[in-house]
Amino acid sequence: MFIQPWDAGLDEAEWQAWIAEGHDFGQLNVNGLPGHPPVAVPTHFTSDGDHLLVHLARPNPVWKAIERDPNVLFTVFGDYAFVPGPWRAQGNTPPADGVPTSYYTAVQFTCRAHIVDDPEAKAELLRRQLAHFQPGGDHAPVAVGRPPYGRMLPGIRGLRLEVSDIQAKFKYDDHKSVEHRTAVADRLSARGQGLDVPTAHQQRRRLDRIGPWKP
Repeated sequence: MFIQPWDAGLDEAEWQAWIAEGHDFGQLNVNGLPGHPPVAVPTHFTSDGDHLLVHLARPNPVWKAIERDPNVLFTVFGDYAFVPGPWRAQGNTPPADGVPTSYYTAVQFTCRAHIVDDPEAKAELLRRQLAHFQPGGDHAPVAVGRPPYGRMLPGIRGLRLEVSDIQAKFKYDDHKSVEHRTAVADRLSARGQGLDVPTAHQQRRRLDRIGPWKP
């Protein structure tokens, strides 16, 4: 992932807080088998220390690719919006000559995948996922040999993705003036389409922390 200096995460706490805000759905990217394209699997995930936890259906074609090459990428992205050219026209530049761009946050984890097939280990992985996604505990116990989850365990395989590197990108025009960034954030909030409002929130948050860009 290409990251300009002004798009880089300010510290680990920034991307960790962004993930913790509810960005727990991403894309698992696996090297394809010889002669085949890479395999991309959208999925929810949760974390356990320096591992990401995922489970997928046993028939998923991703398993053969992982068994051949366990080196994978997991990418999470969000708070994105298209910014029209006229919004970015600078100074005396005619609005139609402004160059459009995309704003977004992306966190990319480089990982080594470890397949989980032991029934009790799979049950524990599901328990950890449910503790994250249903913290109220409004679900049946996940136990080997006990319905409803016990009979479903053979139909899935788990993944522990051991994280070796993390890159975070916050692309919100932080190299431009405070006035420009403020104006674009206001326009995003006013337009209010798709993820415009959370995108504007990210731009304002970065503006508060960074202020004027200093190369």
